[in-house]
Amino acid sequence: MSDVSRMSAVALAEAVRARRLSATAATRDALERIETLDPQLNCCTAVLGESALKAAAEIDARIARGEDAGALAGVPVVVKNLFDVEGVVTLAGAKIRRDDHPARADAAAVRRLREAGVVIVAATNMDEFAYGFTTENEFFGATRNPRDPLRVAGGSSGGSAAAVAAGMAHIGLGSDTNGSIRVPASFSGVFGLKPTFGRLSRAGAAPFVASLDHVGPMARGVEDLALAYDVMQGPDPSDPTCTKRAPEHVRGALGERRKLRVGVLDGWFRWAAEPEALAAVDEAAACLGAKARVELPESDIARAAAFVITAAEAANMHRDNLRRQPGAFDPATRDRLLAGALLPSDYVIQAQRFRRRFQRAAQAVFASYDILLAPATPCAALTVGQRTLNLGGVEMLARAHIGIYTQPLSFIGLPIIAAPMARPGALPIGVQIVGAPWREELVFQAAMRLEQAGLAAAPVAA
Repeated sequence: MSDVSRMSAVALAEAVRARRLSATAATRDALERIETLDPQLNCCTAVLGESALKAAAEIDARIARGEDAGALAGVPVVVKNLFDVEGVVTLAGAKIRRDDHPARADAAAVRRLREAGVVIVAATNMDEFAYGFTTENEFFGATRNPRDPLRVAGGSSGGSAAAVAAGMAHIGLGSDTNGSIRVPASFSGVFGLKPTFGRLSRAGAAPFVASLDHVGPMARGVEDLALAYDVMQGPDPSDPTCTKRAPEHVRGALGERRKLRVGVLDGWFRWAAEPEALAAVDEAAACLGAKARVELPESDIARAAAFVITAAEAANMHRDNLRRQPGAFDPATRDRLLAGALLPSDYVIQAQRFRRRFQRAAQAVFASYDILLAPATPCAALTVGQRTLNLGGVEMLARAHIGIYTQPLSFIGLPIIAAPMARPGALPIGVQIVGAPWREELVFQAAMRLEQAGLAAAPVAA
């Protein structure tokens, strides 16, 4: 393992700006790790060696001229292949898109990361059209967990999470509709942020469920996660859901020691969780001084409503291709989309009505608490090929049900960090740190306290 791969993104960028390390050397290190590790892990769908080295050389030249190269100068980054990256085909995990033309421009989030000085080294594997929680892709293969290659990395942003965990990059860009950042963060042992719905622009990202899609970063440390989030903020007229709020940068507020009112979500959020998931939450609660158990009423119904909206919106988006080329889809994805196409419209209307009611219920809870804690996943990473898991004594399909604790919270767009709890000698498992809408700074402060206490950690996988 190289010294560069062990560095934080913040430290690497500082070294590059100070000319103690070149962006070119950092990029070569990342590309060498990809060359060595990716044949086993299958994180990448496209390795961008030539363009990455060219971008790194330009950064080094800017620094040599005394120019500002950005807050993330020279930091290697991987991007879920859901986002447009100039010159790369945006596969979205789908065979049906292999013959599409390469993207002509970067997605908004990719562009803002580049403006901050990052070097994009690869596009990463994912579940087809982001419809899954394991990144076991029928056409591009399964991404394997660098903590244990016999296990999945989680999904649908599994390629980005695994690449960051393996030290192929310092930051990964992902998307989260029902848990697609938080599940792989939990399984692969990295920090992952799903910000408030509308906080970051989704322009240039292939949509899955327009009313639920979020974008966000993954990293091995809280400060790296905060800096990546900060540079991606800002209004974007090309995304009508993106807030017009001024950026509220969180990195500078990480060290604040304000007293946080923290509660532990009970009921649905403890049902079916395995002992290690509950123990992780209890450890986080003890560190943050949380003693109260909090009920978020009707979370089970919220998950059901999220299923309905997901299935209906996704089916509508892919309707034409389902008619013309049904055999081009992964059968598991196709069957879920076809089921969504058959949903009665009144189911979808009732789900959206319930969404507003559930938002009001959450607002009432946040009147008394700043932060809520819950498991990110009910268990640690599944084995590759595992079809079912036992939840509360019931055998269920794994691919659809790993997100039992993430879906109700995505449903109402809350800001959440999945923090990997340190478990020496055991597989990682994540805790969700949940905040009220637009209160990302409190979520980051709680995550930082767990990291500083040594409870949350994301070392490079051996």
